[in-house]
Amino acid sequence: MRVRGHLARSPLIFDRPRPLDPLVVGGDLPAAGPRVYRVGMRPLLALLCVAPLACGDSRGGSAGASASEATGPTSSATSSEPTTAPPTSTSTTTDASASATSTLGESTSPVSASSDTGVGPKFDLGVLPDGGANGCSGDSGGNQPEFSYIWVANSGEGTISKIDTQTLVEQGRYRVRPDSAGSPSRTSVNLSGDVAVANRLGGVTKVYADIADCVESNGQPGIQTSNNNVVLAWGEEECVAWHTPFGFTTQRPVAWAPGTLNAVTCQYEDQKLWTAGGQNSVGDSLTIHRLNGETGVVEDTIAMPDVFHGYFGAYGGAVNQAGDFWFITYDLPSTLVRVDAKTLAYEKFAVPPGLCPYGFAVDSKGRPWTGSFCQASARFTPETQAWDQFPVLGYGLQQDAEGRMWIADYALPGTRAIDAETLTILDTIPLNSGSVKGVSIDFYGYVWVVDMNQSAFRIDPDDKSILSYDGLVGPYTYSDMTGWGLSNVANPQG
Repeated sequence: MRVRGHLARSPLIFDRPRPLDPLVVGGDLPAAGPRVYRVGMRPLLALLCVAPLACGDSRGGSAGASASEATGPTSSATSSEPTTAPPTSTSTTTDASASATSTLGESTSPVSASSDTGVGPKFDLGVLPDGGANGCSGDSGGNQPEFSYIWVANSGEGTISKIDTQTLVEQGRYRVRPDSAGSPSRTSVNLSGDVAVANRLGGVTKVYADIADCVESNGQPGIQTSNNNVVLAWGEEECVAWHTPFGFTTQRPVAWAPGTLNAVTCQYEDQKLWTAGGQNSVGDSLTIHRLNGETGVVEDTIAMPDVFHGYFGAYGGAVNQAGDFWFITYDLPSTLVRVDAKTLAYEKFAVPPGLCPYGFAVDSKGRPWTGSFCQASARFTPETQAWDQFPVLGYGLQQDAEGRMWIADYALPGTRAIDAETLTILDTIPLNSGSVKGVSIDFYGYVWVVDMNQSAFRIDPDDKSILSYDGLVGPYTYSDMTGWGLSNVANPQG
């Protein structure tokens, strides 16, 4: 039986992607939407009237922030009960289906392509897929995942985009807060393929990946949902599973825990979601919440008054195989923290002086990594509590199935592959972008890099060919955008 979602119990690298058609352009584009032209055999993208918003976090310590960080609505409550789309501890040292109808036209695919070798899309990654556990598999007999998406936050318009990683077609765009003014950033994808996104100005939202999971709730026949880059109104969109408001003025990390695979139904159950937030420049305001992944209800709350919050507070987070929540704070002096998934006790580790933590990931051996834009980036080994630094400055990062840690190098600009054991630089791939931010690996082994202009670049790490989706609006995501990071941690190769 097939696992319900985009992957099996073991992390798979699928070796026969369906053919790529980068020129599938839909009918109901906005007037100022992207257009695709043919130049010889390559698509050339002309973006008309696109004014990307640079929604970056400026390194201001606890003294200040960029304008995009300091503005926006807030609420007085710390948290409240989740809404669906229609309505609006102590410190330590040590398959229901639904009729699917769409109110929109065909999906859109603004795509550009470049390749020094002229090689087409990648068809064999050289890694044989593993079988699923207990008779469950992640495919339907042809070594194909049920779906493979990358979810990117359009911070400039308060939405997230769902992009098919094989066709580079945008399959949906969703509002993630009722007022669309939350400045979404970090996304996290669970082992069922659904996404959660944190709004930097407060609130977490879950969106279903599969329309069969979406629930009739707006009184109209069938399921109304976006299937291209056109956004439906809040309350009309029925693939938003829930929204949980928080009264934080800064909320960034969001990370799914693995949950448990039901061998009978081949569905993941008891999937929990971690998030963290606080109040700008309130030093003892850092608070961690663990939510029920099905309902969005806050089940656990851990106040951390002894962890310095500063202006931005917790900045990036991810889990290990046990579901423990690791996160790192931004303002100096920065702190690395682990929250035990069973006891909710937490332990703190000082970040070495000179580092400026930014992006964050946990590798297949349970080691936290941070991309830093000062001095060096670093890997932490929990067993020895040792920090090992490597001379690359960057932001988002993620490990692939070959053990390489890919990091977004803003000075290049582009991405570099780091040997996860020796910390040597294995590869360097420049990109035609001046503002690279996030890195994710998809379930075919492609490396994705998201910038702050309008693009998500897909890189074949073997032949260095590059395709890009260029229809984003003020993108700003450097977290586990595909779910591969969680799969790699929960069910490591070998």
